[in-house]
Amino acid sequence: MTLRIPDFDYRRVAVDDGVALNVAVGGSGRPVVLLHGFPQTHLMWRHVAADLAADHTVICPDLRGYGDSDKPVDRDGLTYAKRTMAADVVALARALGHERFALAGHDRGALVGFRTGLDHPDAVRRLASLDVLPTLDMWDVLRGTSAAVGFHLYLMAQPVGLPEQLIAGSPDAFFGHFLDLWSNDPAAIPADVRAAYLRASREAIPSIVADYRASALIDVEHDEADRRAGNRLRMPVAVLQQDWGAALGFDAAARWRAWAPDLRHTTVSCGHFMAEEAPTQVGGTLRELFR
Repeated sequence: MTLRIPDFDYRRVAVDDGVALNVAVGGSGRPVVLLHGFPQTHLMWRHVAADLAADHTVICPDLRGYGDSDKPVDRDGLTYAKRTMAADVVALARALGHERFALAGHDRGALVGFRTGLDHPDAVRRLASLDVLPTLDMWDVLRGTSAAVGFHLYLMAQPVGLPEQLIAGSPDAFFGHFLDLWSNDPAAIPADVRAAYLRASREAIPSIVADYRASALIDVEHDEADRRAGNRLRMPVAVLQQDWGAALGFDAAARWRAWAPDLRHTTVSCGHFMAEEAPTQVGGTLRELFR
């Protein structure tokens, strides 16, 4: 049985040549787009989306390459660039009748949101990021033995073939490792939702790896170009983040402020999957930002 967000309508929306996204839409009012993380699907927003739908039109897609969205083969290194995925978000909103929208992303979705805000500042009214650093900063803080926490980033950065083969050898162990390690409250991801995440990830290994590989290659190039040009996020930005800085030795708020002058940075005590572990806190932060 396919799990869905209750009371949301589901549809497929074309966003690029040969690429359509699976999208859940609910509520009415000012539009909000919610982008999921790894190794998840749009279902991670089920609690927050239901709350926001009381006074927003809430749009929850599966990112390209994830869930029930299309998974094009990456032939040029650009198919899963965050710039490409950001263009998907804008095309999706426009197809649903929205030229401007608020945007929140978690994990991989937050990186897509970051790029959407830089590339399409006239479309993004407000931006929220859950538990990531921008790509350049992420690579910069992973140093020495502390970098072991991000082993998957290095694995999936390798050339096509080896990462996909290794992960396919035991996909539930690989993807399940992150669901276990990154959660402070395992009950927040019940068995049926966990099974849905694992199934979706098993069926998307090449595209998930391509997404991560892009973050070690083309995404770095795009972010470096923006940094050289002095480009910043022009909209108000809210960041919710675990205290990675204390563990890895960096100032997370300062890292973010270099990209987002209008910043509200909050350190949280829940685990990585905060929209499921602390939906009231996440929903409250988003409501305040979007208002």
